[in-house]
Amino acid sequence: MNWDDLTFASYGLGAAAPASVATVKWQLWPGSNAVRSLVGRAGVARHIASLVRFYDYDDDRFFCADDAPRDIAAGRCAGFMRLSTLYRTRFAKTTALTADAASSIPDLQFTSAYRVPFQFSRFVRRHLPVGGFLQSSAGVTVEDLDGNRFYDLSGSYGVNVLGYDFYKDAIARAVERVHALGPVLGAYHPIVAENVQRLRQISGLDEVSFHMSGTEAVMQAVRLARYHTGRRRIVRFIGAYHGWWGEVQPGIGNPVPARDTVTLPELSEATLRALYRRRDIACVLVNPLQALHPNANAPTDSALLDSARSAHFDRQAYRKWLQRLRAICSERNIVLIFDEVFVGFRLARGGAQEYFGVGADLVTYGKTVAGGLPIGVVCGRKELMKRFRDDRPIDVCFARGTFNSHPYVMAAMNEFLRYIDTPQGREIYRGLDRVWNERTGQLNAWLTEEGLPVRLANMSSICTLCYTQPCRYNWMLQYYLRAEGLALSWVGTGRLVFSLNYSDADFARVAERLVAAARSMNEDGWWWRNPRMTNGSIKRTILKEMVAHRLFPSRWK
Repeated sequence: MNWDDLTFASYGLGAAAPASVATVKWQLWPGSNAVRSLVGRAGVARHIASLVRFYDYDDDRFFCADDAPRDIAAGRCAGFMRLSTLYRTRFAKTTALTADAASSIPDLQFTSAYRVPFQFSRFVRRHLPVGGFLQSSAGVTVEDLDGNRFYDLSGSYGVNVLGYDFYKDAIARAVERVHALGPVLGAYHPIVAENVQRLRQISGLDEVSFHMSGTEAVMQAVRLARYHTGRRRIVRFIGAYHGWWGEVQPGIGNPVPARDTVTLPELSEATLRALYRRRDIACVLVNPLQALHPNANAPTDSALLDSARSAHFDRQAYRKWLQRLRAICSERNIVLIFDEVFVGFRLARGGAQEYFGVGADLVTYGKTVAGGLPIGVVCGRKELMKRFRDDRPIDVCFARGTFNSHPYVMAAMNEFLRYIDTPQGREIYRGLDRVWNERTGQLNAWLTEEGLPVRLANMSSICTLCYTQPCRYNWMLQYYLRAEGLALSWVGTGRLVFSLNYSDADFARVAERLVAAARSMNEDGWWWRNPRMTNGSIKRTILKEMVAHRLFPSRWK
């Protein structure tokens, strides 16, 4: 354990991504820890997080937290106030409704508080309010209540694979197709049978069950694995998100410890040895999105303390890892679960199984598969999907849900599944990696030519912005991007999700705006470079502040 780990464990997840702190309550092999930092130790991280007290910077310190000289701080202040004026005039109706609604909507309260590191948050919220409402979408754009159109980089949390126009049409057709039955629940609309056959063909698995969310689908997959193996332990990997269910979110954000959940490092020989030796593992959960940033938390600007965020996607290396993991799970009778709630149908028509060429025992889908409506799906091998035992009639694995096969959801799903099986739908996936690698490569070349310390890392159409020089203010870029007409999710530059209907011309316009935003931020002095500053020194400075505030809170009043 080192001070840098301590800083991030005590602050990063407390401010940003509660699902990604892991847990190791299990000695995997003699004389060795599974993870050699606080990432992976939920109990310690949770305890440290409880010790951290809120403090923030006054108006002067806000602009020189990196000890910038007076003229640089003044330039930052001037740029910040110009943005503030722009936000309050250009987005007036949207931010007004957001402010009014936030008092009754906890989600808005949370996302507003955690867009930036907490030391800066209160000042930013006062001067740069971000709206939470939109009124329309068209093509690759969305429109707010003030009539501003933005290129959408939020991806609707991953739902938007084919473009909003497709989903609006799919939902409208779906309503018409099942109108005669309406919202009758319990019995199935005949369309369910066709959906099952299509999902079996896509997943390569035997049976299908429907649920109300991706989180529920993962819950059921894990429950089935435990039921059929007779084992309790769940293995997940560092940083991976599998929904907000307590068993798979064992760290900060979950008040109850997950006692049977073990978190291990990915791409690790030690992990493979541990899986081979243990005999109490029911299942291993894989979120293929982690291939973009293995063993790292989901990137978010609220934890962007410095420029240490990194991401790099190596498809071949991750494929080899999954192949070895598959072999170990097969040999040890461990259920391998692919959680494709986010990446399913984005990387390939057959999802991550097709993309990486590795088959799972159970696969969960969600997001886009219901044609824009809420859904969770589990596909699995026949022997794992059964919920009762013929020879022990009271020993069942119960799972039901009122809306699990809602006719409108099933009809919208059918619209989606039929479309991706058409020639036009299949064409979307042709050369997908090449298209997005070329686009991001060209944008990175432009940023390099401009001398701007920003780079994109991508996994197909999913991107993360990384920063190439130590800085405490990288989180400011999200506000310049919004001012340039780019719509982001609440995590800011941590995840940009493009729909597959982006044309080269659309992406070129996004690139122009991204470069313009970075150029403006640079001109306002936020990327001024203190030659003595490193990512490590930034974290040590923050740690000292935290300790000082804990011991001498009056200094910060």
